[in-house]
Amino acid sequence: MNNSLEFFGKKILFIGAHPDDIELGCGALIANISSATEVYSITLSDNQKNPLLGNVVNEHYESMNILGVPNDHVIVGEFETRCFIHQRQEVLEFLFEHNKKFRPDIVFTHSKSDLHQDHGVVTGETLRAFRGTSVFGFDVIRSSQGFFPTFLVEVTEGNVAKKINALAAYKTYADKYYFSADLTRSILIRNGALCERPYAEGFDILRMVGKFAHK
Repeated sequence: MNNSLEFFGKKILFIGAHPDDIELGCGALIANISSATEVYSITLSDNQKNPLLGNVVNEHYESMNILGVPNDHVIVGEFETRCFIHQRQEVLEFLFEHNKKFRPDIVFTHSKSDLHQDHGVVTGETLRAFRGTSVFGFDVIRSSQGFFPTFLVEVTEGNVAKKINALAAYKTYADKYYFSADLTRSILIRNGALCERPYAEGFDILRMVGKFAHK
């Protein structure tokens, strides 16, 4: 179709609360753009206070590698899971410093329709730290409440396969329903149906900054 809005950024930043959030919400999009632009990711918590999650950081790096993001573009912080609400100022300062470092053109973070307490903090502090930057919200289905995408990005069958493979890198979560390949594919098909494409990754618009190009 020839009626798609084209967008581009030299640096695209993805921000999530925990390992796996970014891949669940954006994996197909990252696979789609990682060869064409600089992709960076920030995960605020390494989840290492949970003894059952000792491998998730390495799994996160492997997962992002599958999507085309090298280790030196993947940042993992040490904020304590489920305690972000008590660390708002520290989260804000952490993100603000990385804004100064990266100066991204576009940022993706958690949707405002997310019930997880850490996810909500990340969304709010991302909007504060990246004022003047377009910010879009991704959906993590396990904590979603009423999410409906208003920004749909067409992706390919190959991008879908990479997202599924990236999520399969999380052996720790192999038994979780939200890592199901069938569920992942069905969400991308449903989003595609909303915009009359075979597959699409879906986001909500938290802030869009632009100007009309006169040609």
